[in-house]
Amino acid sequence: MSTDSTDVTGTRGHTFPGGTFRPAPGRAHPLRMLAAHTVLEAKLTLRHGEQVLLNLIIPLALLIGLSTLHIGAVTEPRVDSVVPRVLALAVMSTAFTGQAIALGFDRRYGVIKRLSATALPRWVLIGGRVLATLVVVALQVVVLGITGLLMGWSPAVEGLLAAVPLFVLGTLAFGAAGVLVGGTLRAEIVLAVANAVWFVLLLAGGLALPPQDLPGAVGALAHFLPSGALAESLDATLAHGALPGLRPVLVLVAWGAVTGLVAGRTTRLT
Repeated sequence: MSTDSTDVTGTRGHTFPGGTFRPAPGRAHPLRMLAAHTVLEAKLTLRHGEQVLLNLIIPLALLIGLSTLHIGAVTEPRVDSVVPRVLALAVMSTAFTGQAIALGFDRRYGVIKRLSATALPRWVLIGGRVLATLVVVALQVVVLGITGLLMGWSPAVEGLLAAVPLFVLGTLAFGAAGVLVGGTLRAEIVLAVANAVWFVLLLAGGLALPPQDLPGAVGALAHFLPSGALAESLDATLAHGALPGLRPVLVLVAWGAVTGLVAGRTTRLT
């Protein structure tokens, strides 16, 4: 019997070019990992019934209700004033409440700890969640915007482009706060705190009612909350076609920077 060996190509001393056979073991390109993780996170959010209720059904109900019920001194057509505030509520629901609850329970069940032990870099884990949140926010804006148009909403066309970075900034600011809550507290406490904050900001944060319709001190405070700042800036761009004022933008940046810094120091994997 001959002791000469023949390689897997069937030709002694020759090999096929690299990449001929699949699967090819090895680490995927980081951008492919980021895209796959983003799609997975977005699908998990959209498949979750409670998240859909919080992120879409409730904002839709508020959009229809606040536009048809005469609550507060709002200039007609009411829908023009309601849509920017409901869009701000949708951003808060997805980026803050939804992310806080998801992160809290992912920590409880060891999901974050196991993902951190895979080949996914940490920036991919974080970036995938951020991009997935932006994808969900974009879908919310489309659905709520179409609903508003069907109800007679007439946004200022020149302000549509200026609103895009505001949605991104608001998502990042609320997302940082969501990571702070979901990354430090127990899952059950996260659930209670996130929903309580959502409810308080809805009523007293310039969302259900504009700050001028809230009691004196509460109305003044609403301007310095991320909810009131985002609603105010979106109202300026979408309802009036103007650039957002410096104050609401600085408020969003400050909230995002402070909560993000604290979250980076206190977030735990389990």
